[in-house]
Formats: sequence, C-alpha cells, structure tokens
Amino acid sequence: MALLCCLAILCLALVQSSHSAVIMSMRNHHKTHHYSSGPMIHTNQTTCAMFAGTWVQDDSYPLYQSSECPLIIDPEFNCQMYGRPDSEYLKYRWRPLNCELPRFNGVEFLLKMKGKTVMFVGDSLGRNQWESLVCLIYSAAPQTQTQMVKGDPLSTFNFLDYGVTLQYYRAPYLVDIDMMEGKRVLRLEDISENSNAWRSADVLSFNTGHWWSHTGALQGWDYMESGGKYYKDMDRLAALEKGMRTWANWVDKNIDPTRTQVFFLSISPTHYK
Repeated sequence: MALLCCLAILCLALVQSSHSAVIMSMRNHHKTHHYSSGPMIHTNQTTCAMFAGTWVQDDSYPLYQSSECPLIIDPEFNCQMYGRPDSEYLKYRWRPLNCELPRFNGVEFLLKMKGKTVMFVGDSLGRNQWESLVCLIYSAAPQTQTQMVKGDPLSTFNFLDYGVTLQYYRAPYLVDIDMMEGKRVLRLEDISENSNAWRSADVLSFNTGHWWSHTGALQGWDYMESGGKYYKDMDRLAALEKGMRTWANWVDKNIDPTRTQVFFLSISPTHYK
C-alpha cells in the first residue's frame, strides 16, 4: 500500500502544481540533514504533512478494476487475474493526519497536464506506478484516443486527444550497466547512457533500492566499477550511496527546476511473492 500512497501523493502534487515546478534533489545531503514528516502540500483545509497518516477503509474504492485495463497491467502483477480470492485490500485510501486528500480525477489530470510528459524511472515499483496511473486515467476517460508502445528499457502510453504522455524507463540501479568482454559492469559513477532518455520529460519520478541487495541469479551485474577500479563485490550500502550521488549530481546539473518536477521513491515493501 505504500506504493499506492506515493502514487496518490504524486498525482495530487502534479495536479496542484502543474504550472510551477518543484525539485527534490539530494544536493549537499551529506553535509546537512533536515528531518520532517514529508512534503507539505496545501489543501483546501490546511497545510498537510502528506506522509504522516493512516490507511482507512473506503468502500467506494478501487478507482478502477484491473479487468478494465488488461493490456497495460503485467500479468505477474495482476493479483485478481492470478486468482487472489479476496478484494477487500483494494478498498483503502491514504488519509493524512490533518487533512483529506481530494479524490483522484483522471479527466482533470489530463486537462491540467495537457501536452506534458510524465516518466517513471527505476525498477518494477516504478513500472507498477506507471501502469496504475495509466489505468486510473483510462478508466476516467475510456473514449479518448490512446497509443501504447512497450519496449525495453522504454515503454510509452499516449493519451492522444490531450497530448499527455506517460512513460516508464527501466533502470533498476539508475546508473548505467555496460557489457565488457561478455560481463555486465555496473558503473557507479556513470549515468550518461540512461539519462539521455530522461531530459525531455516534464515530470520525473525515480526509484531504486531493491536490486542493490540482490545476490546470485537475481543479481543484475557481474562487476562494479568505481574510480576506474573493478570489484567483484563491495558493501552494498556503500555502492548504493555512490550510485545515488551520481544520480543526484546529474539532477543538480541537468534539470531546470522551473520546467521539470523531480520525485524520488526509495525502497518499499516487496510487492510480489
């Protein structure tokens, strides 16, 4: 459910600030630490700490049925299609402690994001958010003309009548992986290849985390490279920090905060078994 909470907050932030830009980067994060309860969003009631709250049951949910969006949801992430017998887990929404989030409106989203591109970058958590956002909007505007192209690493869903583009770019580590003499090399200080696809987006939602701890058959690399040296392994948290600094430096140097919004989602609970 943490994944759904982050998607709901992302959608609200986009709709509320579609004509202004906010950038959340890690600049100087290693020098100064400021702790808070999360981003503050202005609702019609008060200033709202978005990440301090609880899940509440709401029988008007879910906002879409997976059976109504079969082409976009990957089968392995479709719990209902795979035979999960209960559905009560779908009837929850996030309630911050001191405010109420407005109900998501797919048509309003299309109108306010007209002509813009939203891109999710990362692992399957980002892919799930991309799929869910597409389905949320499509269920609200089923008659609109659409176009979908699934690829690797880039998949795109277009709402043609509004010029709204939703994309997913698969980059589980965010930083680049190169092939060298038949081996996969995770470049902890290089993000140039992946980032070429990100520059034109109006909204970028990044995530990484899970893949950094994988070992054995699930490990996505054979060597790590840092500072010109190659490693069979290293402390995974140290590697993650190096990769995150590379990403944060790229954001600081290449993103114009007056036209592009940047969000980051860290590790969430495992979303499959």
